[in-house]
Amino acid sequence: MALLGNQYASSDEDTPPSAPNESSSATAPLVVAAPDVSLDVWSRHFTEHESNTNSMQDPLRLRLMLAKPTDTALTYNVPYADLARPAQGPLNPYKTTQGNGLKRKNALTGDAQEAAISDATFTAQHRTFQSLGYTKDPSGNGAFVGDLDKAQAFGGRDIIQMRSSKEDSAAFRRKRQKKGDVKIVDGEGAYKGPWARYQDDQMYEDDAALGEETLASDEEYLEEAIVPARNAADTKLVSDYQPDLANTETTEFNGSAQHDYQGRTYMHVPQDLDIDLRREPGTQKNFIPKKLIHTWKSHTKAINALRFFPNSGHLLLSASADTKVKLWDVYHNRELLRTYSGHTKSVTDTTFSPTGSHFLTGSYDRHLKIWDTETGACISRFQTPSKAVPHVLRFHPSADTHEFLVGTSDKKIVQFDTRSGEMTQEYDHHLQAVNTITFVDEDRRFITTSDDKSLRAWEYNIPVPIKYIAEPYMYSLVSASAHPNGKSVAFQSGDNQIVVYASTDRFRQNRKKSFRGHNNAGYAIDVGISPDGQFVMSGDSGGFVCFWDWKTCKMWHKIQAHEGAVVCAQWHPQESSKVVTAGLEGGIKYWD
Repeated sequence: MALLGNQYASSDEDTPPSAPNESSSATAPLVVAAPDVSLDVWSRHFTEHESNTNSMQDPLRLRLMLAKPTDTALTYNVPYADLARPAQGPLNPYKTTQGNGLKRKNALTGDAQEAAISDATFTAQHRTFQSLGYTKDPSGNGAFVGDLDKAQAFGGRDIIQMRSSKEDSAAFRRKRQKKGDVKIVDGEGAYKGPWARYQDDQMYEDDAALGEETLASDEEYLEEAIVPARNAADTKLVSDYQPDLANTETTEFNGSAQHDYQGRTYMHVPQDLDIDLRREPGTQKNFIPKKLIHTWKSHTKAINALRFFPNSGHLLLSASADTKVKLWDVYHNRELLRTYSGHTKSVTDTTFSPTGSHFLTGSYDRHLKIWDTETGACISRFQTPSKAVPHVLRFHPSADTHEFLVGTSDKKIVQFDTRSGEMTQEYDHHLQAVNTITFVDEDRRFITTSDDKSLRAWEYNIPVPIKYIAEPYMYSLVSASAHPNGKSVAFQSGDNQIVVYASTDRFRQNRKKSFRGHNNAGYAIDVGISPDGQFVMSGDSGGFVCFWDWKTCKMWHKIQAHEGAVVCAQWHPQESSKVVTAGLEGGIKYWD
């Protein structure tokens, strides 16, 4: 209004100006309709002294502010104070008078004031608000916050004040049935104890039992006596122990025929192929696989271990979390040949004997079992002295040595003799569960790794480590694979890389060889080396299978193999470019 009265004429140009009235010659009082609303066009002089009035405006700044609506650029430099100042509305209560900064807030929504209140009072008011929906306002005398209707209905009392009196509690207890006699099981006067009911329409009084007695608040959960049983004595079958299912083994042949036309079983190495499976592994040159050629699907849960038949590789053994161990045909029909059942929990690991006629399994049911590969019969059972969970199993590679090693969850490596069934040696120096066992130096020594982030080398049959490696930068080594040249061992490290250690006398880490580019954190993923030692293979938590060059340590190829993590990956000992992989979904894939 002041803008129109002082600076501008009326929009009606045809109407002549009225003559001044002498009676109204006095200046009309100025009325500020919105003192807190500002268009921010005041002159500096009047902003400092008369910011709440609309008395005067700076004409120069007014012309600058009232630019054309079609303009796309400012014609003058706007001060930072004008940019940071609100266009209109009430002032920010947290804004300081000096500069454009804001007052420091001690809460996310503003400034919270402290109030002195005891813990008991706070707890009582907090419980009142949770139960009734209102509580006292600590900043006001007698004021309430929350549901004011309920506060008025209950008279503003809190939980402590609303407790029942002794008279009301006694009247309520009189509505309870008699507890009865502990000697009577059924009928009138039978013992009810803490199960005695409350009834509103009928009073049950027992002055002798109740009287002026004050019962505990948890009386309903206390049983005063045990009711003697009058039933007939149970038979022996009721209390007899159930049979130990861990000692009950079964097998099922799933193939099309157990014998061929010459009466040979699947143990016979096939010779009607275009490849000689009886030659020495590693004599052929290996290549990277490119495509999927077959998928085996029978397990219902994740697969924990895959093992090819020694030397020939014409059979494949798989151990799964569904407690089953299955044998597959790699050639011909590529069918499921036999299922071995005998464990009650997930199978952790499996390994063939040097000749392949037997294989060893370990499970979370803490049992070790040796099976006949051909007939499926369980030959012998073992358990560690501490009945620990076996994590890794390895037969001694020598065919004339009937012994195997077991790395357990109780930090020990236990050595058993398959002929006597007795424990022959115990290697106890690790500080946590054992993860890997690898034979080196012509099978006279072996290397073990553990969750204690250390590596130890042992002489076979001597329970004292000959080498101990534990560095601050080391991670847990969860799987291992020996290089065919016998000089190095590749370990899957928990920091998303594969590290290499020498398997000779010094057992030093080869810092020039480190294979990276995959993700293995959180999984015990297999690492494999091709039979000719040219390539390194590993699974990945994203479902990939990665291949590296052994000499240059560069990633050669990467295949999307499974949807979930690839935990098992093995090279075929005779084929030039075939590998087998398995993941958490239970499927086994064959690549070439």
